[in-house]
Amino acid sequence: MAKKRFKDLSEREILALAIQLEEEDSRVYADFAEGLRESYPATAKVFEEMQAEESRHRRRLIDIHRQRFGEHIPLIRRQDVKGLLERRPLWLVRPLGINAVRKQVEIMELETRRFYEHAMKQVSDASTRKLLGDLAEIERQHSDFAATLEKKELTLGARLKEEKSSKGVFMLQVIQPGLAD
Repeated sequence: MAKKRFKDLSEREILALAIQLEEEDSRVYADFAEGLRESYPATAKVFEEMQAEESRHRRRLIDIHRQRFGEHIPLIRRQDVKGLLERRPLWLVRPLGINAVRKQVEIMELETRRFYEHAMKQVSDASTRKLLGDLAEIERQHSDFAATLEKKELTLGARLKEEKSSKGVFMLQVIQPGLAD
């Protein structure tokens, strides 16, 4: 299937893609929270908050799409557009490695911010440009948001408990199976 170049997307298609990307990010954060809940409950709480934030972004994008283009939102996914990175399905791997998850989050936030910055340049409608600019700024702040949530949720005790749990998971998955060989 042919991919459409980003610069050839219409404003409606850009909004539809932004909605889809926010939906994807929201689901990934929910999956991270679910996958980390047992071993890393405080970190799971951080991802639940980030999931809620992405859902709010999606609702704002849907509202502006409705105002400008009506109820029908075309299905445009990242794999339909040249230049958007394919994501490794890290969130499907169980159990999740906490460091791999944190690295994936950094990549996701950077990628989403860059999307909004590029999209803003292609849109002529002032209200849409403003929203895309606002969302780009929010994505810039998400690193701070995650750090703030992490500080709030990951007290020293919680962090020590998670580190201990991580060592236990490593022992059960890597060391112990190796001894059975």
